[in-house]
Amino acid sequence: MSDVFTTRILRVMTGSDETVSDLTRDIEQFLDEAAHGRNGLLNVFVPHATAGIAVIETGAGSDDDLLAALHTLLPADDRWQHHHGSQGHGRDHVLPALVPPHATLPVVGGRLELGTWQSVCLVDTNKDNPDRQVRLSFLG
Repeated sequence: MSDVFTTRILRVMTGSDETVSDLTRDIEQFLDEAAHGRNGLLNVFVPHATAGIAVIETGAGSDDDLLAALHTLLPADDRWQHHHGSQGHGRDHVLPALVPPHATLPVVGGRLELGTWQSVCLVDTNKDNPDRQVRLSFLG
């Protein structure tokens, strides 16, 4: 592997609802410009204390299932010690322990190597901050 490193920030507007935002097309576009057919690694990182990166199937209900599971594991109520923002916001700060803020993925021949139904997604349960950044970094 060569020592070429390229990085870019994606800006993602998640809105005022909890969301799973598919980043796969933006990532593929970044790799078209950055990888130039090379093999390497892609790191996807969200520099926020209340969001994460997941590799999941989308569009068939799995994204909604993920949000439902997070509601069960991390209810938006007053049990949390972290008490600023909207009700239950403390749970948003626990989210990255379950949905990590990063993923490192293989790139082969300049293309992201995902399984047939896999997508790379930003998971954001924080309704108080709709403006997100995601750093894409390719090393190859």
